[in-house]
Order: sequence, then structure tokens, then C-alpha cells
Amino acid sequence: MDKMILCRDCLARSPAGGRRCAACGSPRIVSHDELDQLSVAHIDCDAFYAAIEKRDNPALRDEPLIVGGGKRGVVSTCCYIARTYGVRSAMPMFKALALCPQAKVVRPDMQKYVTVGHQVRELMLELTPLVEPLSIDEAFLDLGGTERLHQASAAAVLARFASRIERELGITVSVGLSYCKFLAKMASDLDKPRGFAVIGQAEAKAFLGARPVSAIWGVGKVAQERFEREGLRMISDIQALEEIEMFRRFGPEGRRLWRLSHGLDDRTVSPERERKSVSAETTFEEDISDLTVLSQKLFLLSEKVSSRLKAQGISGDSLTLKLKTADFRILTRARMLSEPTQLASRIFEAARDLLAKEGNGRRYRLIGVGISNLVEAAQADHGDLADTRVVREKATETAIDSLREKFGRSAITKGIVFGKR
Repeated sequence: MDKMILCRDCLARSPAGGRRCAACGSPRIVSHDELDQLSVAHIDCDAFYAAIEKRDNPALRDEPLIVGGGKRGVVSTCCYIARTYGVRSAMPMFKALALCPQAKVVRPDMQKYVTVGHQVRELMLELTPLVEPLSIDEAFLDLGGTERLHQASAAAVLARFASRIERELGITVSVGLSYCKFLAKMASDLDKPRGFAVIGQAEAKAFLGARPVSAIWGVGKVAQERFEREGLRMISDIQALEEIEMFRRFGPEGRRLWRLSHGLDDRTVSPERERKSVSAETTFEEDISDLTVLSQKLFLLSEKVSSRLKAQGISGDSLTLKLKTADFRILTRARMLSEPTQLASRIFEAARDLLAKEGNGRRYRLIGVGISNLVEAAQADHGDLADTRVVREKATETAIDSLREKFGRSAITKGIVFGKR
């Protein structure tokens, strides 16, 4: 079959050769020898939080925008204008504002972002049941076998989806299309924003070989330096070795890297992807050593984690307290609970016990709490003969949740937030 062009705007097909769509004149075209044979996609919303804020406030449209806050906080995300100044996600706010002092700063509104994320997810599920979320704003999709349902190739369906997201939700997405998850994820980063990139099987090895080893998922800075000491700077350096040699030198991780370096990834798109934990944390404007103040912050975070567990219908019995000292050292303390919970009171009680052991006058810049070892909510908070408080605690929190849902979160505030016990 002759190579064809797919127009991402009008979805017309035309013979390859031109730089614009023959039907509508759009330059937003995609062409690839394997275009109609590929079905694994990675969809990533572009500058998700910032895009929503610009959508909701048109006055921000042409401004460099940072979603974050506080001089001690970090950048949650930033728009592409801000990125031209060097601003990046997870960058300390003081550094971001030094690079781009004219940036507009908006505090994150997670509830709004979660709502839009769910809307995006629902539209994905209209394409295929095989949707594997990676985060609030990205997911893998497998559209294999859906051609008859949609009367179109996966590429055409994805182009139509991207246009629908832009038209109905007012944000944009970038699409990566390939034959496996590893390369679909890599493709989605090639043409941001509003991108649509394709990596086929025939070109995979050459495409990968020209990139550094750090381009492989899971290879961070420390691992990259280790591989460079071993003479493996480019993916082509791994490709030049035998699989058994990589396994001998680096164990199972070496085998994984060798396979990915050759474009071999047999992971399937799994809609049942397990979430490992639910957590919340906050960075302080000023370092805090006072145990009472730290406890107040911890209580609010415990309520956040509880709300998220309840919203998702899950619970857990492994609790972790996270602290970051004034000199940026991270401390984690963990304990197992007597049973799975989703109650804020139980989360706070266990976390406060861990915090009390660290209350030695040390100053902290961040505190966080998380619940893991997740199970269904039905397994949570039953109590036993030695724990009769749980029924009363569940009733109290249910009543508080109901009032907050009706009158707003500030309708009920516990005394500890104001320093009372």
C-alpha cells in the first residue's frame, strides 16, 4: 500500500508527498509507513494544570504561568511560555521566579484538575476499555481490534480524540503511537504541545540507538553515571552487546535495558493498574520545629489522605510519615496499623505517634503522610473487642463528611487546627 498522509484537523487521507493536507490545507499532518498497523498509544495532556488555568482565565493566555506557590514551595507545572525561560516542574519557586520574575503564579486547585482529569478519562474509555492510567493527566491506550467499531484506524481515532478534547474541554493533548508502551511513551514527548508522533517497528532500533541511555525509562542520574563509567553512554552502546553480557554485568536490570534498547517491550496495556499508595504533603513557608504546629499541619494532611481514600473506595494498613529537614535531608518513618483504615482520625493518631519521636527541636521544611498496602474499603475500620471506638469514629467522620459536602469544607474544622486538643 502506498504511503498516505492523515490530516489531524479534517481527518482526510491523501497520498504522501505534500506538506499540507490536500483537502483543507492544514500543515498538521502525520505520515508513516506503519501508520495503519500501530495501535498502542500514550496520551499526555499538555501542561495540564496550567492549561486548565489559562482556559478558565483568558487573561492568562499569553502570560508565562506557573502553578505552584509560596517562596518555599515548588513548581507543580508551568506553561510552555514559562518553559522558554528555563522554568520546569518540581523546581523550587524562588528559582523559577528568579528565571522568570514576570510570571503569573496561581495556587493549585486539585479538585478542579481531578474533575477535568476524569472527563479526559471518560472520553478515553469511549475509544477502548484498555486504558491504563499513569497519572491524572496521562494514560496508555490499546486500540487493537477497534477498527470495525470506529470505522477508522487507531491513528485516525486518536486524531479525532485529540480534536474533541480541545473542542469540548478547552485543553490540548499530545499523542504517541507505536507498537509497544515504551516507544508510545517516548513518542508522545517528541512533538509537544498538540503533538502527534509515530515510532514504527522498522525504525525502532535506529531511533533508539541515537539517544542517550538516560532516555530509557527508569534510568535516573545515578544509574546514568554508573553506565557511563562502564562505557555505556548511548543506547547504541547497549545494542552492541549481547543480552547475556548485559545480564552478567547488571543482572535483571541489564536484561531489561537490553530488551528496551532493541525496542522489545511485551508489557500489555492493563486497565487494572494497581495504585500503590495515597499520600499528601506540604512544604512550609518557614522552617518549623514546634511540635504543636507540626501536628496541626499533619492533621490537615491526614484529612486530605482520608478524603482521597474515601473518594476512591479504598483503604490501607501501612502508614508512612515523611519529613524533610532544614538541610534537605528526607526522613521516613513507617508503621503497620492494626487493620486497614480510611479514617482521618486513625491516620492522624498513628502519624502523630511517629512525629512525636522526631520532635527533638529539629527544624523541618516539609511534612507528609501516606497510606499504602491498599485494599477495598469494605475491609476497613471494623475494630474488635479491644477497639470499640471505631464505630463512633466512623459515625462522626461520616456526619462531618456529609456536612462538608453540603456546606463546604470549612463548615467543620476540628480544634487541633487552632491549637486545641
